[in-house]
Amino acid sequence: QVQLVESGGGLVQAGGSLRLSCAVSGRPFSITHMGWHRQAPGKQREWVALIYSNGLTKYASSEKGRFTISRDNAKNTVYLQINSLKLEDTAVYYCRDNFGRWGQGTQATVSS
Repeated sequence: QVQLVESGGGLVQAGGSLRLSCAVSGRPFSITHMGWHRQAPGKQREWVALIYSNGLTKYASSEKGRFTISRDNAKNTVYLQINSLKLEDTAVYYCRDNFGRWGQGTQATVSS
């Protein structure tokens, strides 16, 4: 059974950093494209970043520069590094694979 499990969220002050992780099991990870999405309170879920199986990355234009997506195929894990956190980064962050499967999400809360 395929599982995506996010971790790394928490309460962080504005200006700080977070590194979110998504561990994938049950599927050959190295050939899977992986993405990060987020859903802020009262808003629709939005796409944040994507990393292809070959390592090529893409970002939502609004987040380019502060967000870095990466992957470790040996650990079957994809990461999202978020720097210079803003209050509006408060959201549940989800990972998703290119087969449409989602993780349960990890909450990131940015405080002033």
